[in-house]
Amino acid sequence: MTTSTVQYQGNLRTQALHIQSNNEIITDAPTDNHGKGEAFSPTDLLATSLASCMLTIIGIKAADMDVDVVGTKAEVTKVMASDPRRVSDIKVNITFQQNFDARTKKILEAAALTCPVAKSLHPDINQDLTFSYLNDQ
Repeated sequence: MTTSTVQYQGNLRTQALHIQSNNEIITDAPTDNHGKGEAFSPTDLLATSLASCMLTIIGIKAADMDVDVVGTKAEVTKVMASDPRRVSDIKVNITFQQNFDARTKKILEAAALTCPVAKSLHPDINQDLTFSYLNDQ
């Protein structure tokens, strides 16, 4: 079954359609690569999907443990390299709005590392992850 379709709209913009949900995503080329930067770039989506995947896996593990992680946020920084132009680093800072005991922290952090996107990225892409909790702020 087809996951999505992507259509080029012109002016370095694409429109992606998720077949199952009918949701759409627009991408633009970034300003440092001839674009307007008016939407996520494809490489922004790559980096952002890592954080989204990690939060999803954390949510699954938290539900199994009957732990509340609602409000947990991830801040994502994508670093580009040249020659060839590619994503070289993805920095993800996951901030929980709760505090947990050391065992729960260890389990949730380990769960994040098992997300399918993290396991699918090329090993040359550095995944720099940090975790912080309510009392750390």
